[in-house]
Parts: sequence; structure tokens; C-alpha cells
Amino acid sequence: MDKVIWITGSSSGIGKAMAMSYASQGAQLILSARNKKALEAVKSSCSNPDKIKVFPLDLSDNKDLSSVVRQAIDFFGKVDILINNAGISQRALVKDTVLEVDRQIFEVNYFGTIALTKALLPHFLDRNSGQFVVISSVVGKIGTPLRSSYSASKHALHGFYDSLRAENYEQGIKVTIICPGFVNTDVSINALTGKGEKQGTKDKATANGLSPDYFAKKAINAIRSERQEIVIGGKLELLAVYVKRFFPLVLSRMVRKVDVT
Repeated sequence: MDKVIWITGSSSGIGKAMAMSYASQGAQLILSARNKKALEAVKSSCSNPDKIKVFPLDLSDNKDLSSVVRQAIDFFGKVDILINNAGISQRALVKDTVLEVDRQIFEVNYFGTIALTKALLPHFLDRNSGQFVVISSVVGKIGTPLRSSYSASKHALHGFYDSLRAENYEQGIKVTIICPGFVNTDVSINALTGKGEKQGTKDKATANGLSPDYFAKKAINAIRSERQEIVIGGKLELLAVYVKRFFPLVLSRMVRKVDVT
């Protein structure tokens, strides 16, 4: 594979699994996250580490990412695919969530993601080629309790990237939105409570979710096929998306009673 693939949030979980899978295929990778030590560990565990660049990045600091993008392009002379995977989840009721936490979630999940995309877009346009991949969530399509701003931030990404896709279709720019259901990662451990602290525990549903390796395989196939949007999850998550589309009132009743953590 001669693609240069930039993956944010690649120090663990979904991002790490996708990095390891792409590395085994011989791709050139740029791995970004806040934790440099964790990124170095991912690089060491990958095939062909000589084709991997570790590039620490904090998407909450997103006022001007043009210099960041220039550095990333300089590693291999181009970027073919940007996988926007970095994000923060939430575990708190609306009434218990202070506004600063809502802003923090949006700063990373939405503003950080689109800021990086906007900074890289001119490079894609100059080449008349490029693919933006967005790791959204099933709750980017369905709002559930304890996920209000997380869900809202993912809903916002759908609107932004659907518009970007339409605006740049003739220029050869592709957009793939991937909506995971429950995947067995540390996402719930790192999720923010209403006061902004990390939850520190793994949800039962998350622990019983898809393996990151299985998810990565499905996601990479969708990216290769240039799918516009795909949901990757268990039977219940897939059913919920179907019911939302065709029987929204039924789903509304179901969500009220769902036992989420």
C-alpha cells in the first residue's frame, strides 16, 4: 500500500487497532494523540515501524493548525487519508453537566476535528484527491441519556462532513463517516462526568462490545470502498438505527427506558 494515512487518537483503542492493521499492509502512517510515550509504544508494536511517524497533537489547541499540517505533509510529502478518530465521551445527565464540560467535549470532538480538516483541505484540493474519515458514533444518529453533548458533537460532525462532501465532490475529495456502536476500549474510562472528571470505570456494555481489531477490519474495508457512511456495531445498535429511521416514535419510547451507563 502506497497510501499515507494520518490517524488522530491513535495511542489506544480504535485508533491503535487501525494503525496496526494499516501498518501490516505496508501503509505509511502518521500517528497523533496527546501522549507521545503511548504513541511510541504503538509504533513499536506495529509492523514496518520505519514507515511510521509519531506526531503528538492536542486537538483542544486548535486555533491555527496550518503549521501542524505542513509538518505532517513534510513527513512523507503528502497525506492521502485523514482519519479523525480523537474524541472525548461523556457519562452525565444534562442537569448535572456544567457548561464548561459541554464546551470541552465540543472543543475536541467538533472544533478540533473540523479545524484539522480545514487546515488539510487545501492540500487535498491541490492534488484533486484525498479522503476524510470521521469516526462518529451510533449516538451521532441517536441521542441517549448520559451522552447529551457527546451525542450533539457527533451529530454536528455529520452535518459538517455531509456539506463538505457535497461541496468538494467534483474535486475528487471523499468523505467516509463511520458510526461505531459499543467497542471494547477505554472510552468509558476516560469519559467525562458532569464536573469534568474522568469516570474511571469501564461500562458493562463497552466491555461486552466489539473487539477493536474486528472494528478496525470493518472500518478499513469501508474506507477502501469509499463508503459514504456505515454503522459498525452489535445487533441492538444496528436495530436502533433502523428503528430511528423508520419508526422514530417507537425509538423515542425505547430510549426512555434503556439502561445506559
